[in-house]
Amino acid sequence: MQRFRNREDAGRQLARRLEAWRGRDVVVLGLPRGGVPVAWEVARALGAPLDVIVARKLGAPGNPELGMGALAEGGARWINDRIRHLVGAAEGDVAAVVEREQRELDRRVRRYRGDRPLPDLRDRTVLLVDDGIATGGTVRAAIGALRALGVGRLVVAVPVAAAQTTEALCREADEVVALAEPSDLMAIGYWYDDFGQTSDEEVCALLARGD
Repeated sequence: MQRFRNREDAGRQLARRLEAWRGRDVVVLGLPRGGVPVAWEVARALGAPLDVIVARKLGAPGNPELGMGALAEGGARWINDRIRHLVGAAEGDVAAVVEREQRELDRRVRRYRGDRPLPDLRDRTVLLVDDGIATGGTVRAAIGALRALGVGRLVVAVPVAAAQTTEALCREADEVVALAEPSDLMAIGYWYDDFGQTSDEEVCALLARGD
């Protein structure tokens, strides 16, 4: 099964799969933080502009690594009711998590873009890039935000994604491109030799290089 040295290697491999979009009117949007190094390689190879769309996982109370949903800038929200009921999260619990993550989302938007809004995406093709997809909560929230902005065609592109999640996302995006689709994902980091954290500073540096 396909593996990647690091996010940069994954981005270069993904760019080769997306070669048909070179020279066309597309915008590459990375999901911070880890999706941005992958997206930068894709944007560079395709000669496309790079930006970010910020989304945040909503961790379950008492188990923040378990996502019960996600939100994205612009007010888009996706809730996994099955997980929410499984962990017994009441509406008040969800509201508290949403409030906390909204603050962090707003901070990241200011950090990455300042006062600059997202580019005009109406009727344009967007390549939404992350470093991998497990349950797909943040990607789903980002899709909701982008649909609200009136994108023309929405392509989700990642190095690795859980097969069952890819199947579900195909009903929400116009196209899903994943280089590896394991039936047992285990963890996204398993598919990388180097899966160190990406910092805010690295995200900002890559966005500056993409201008």
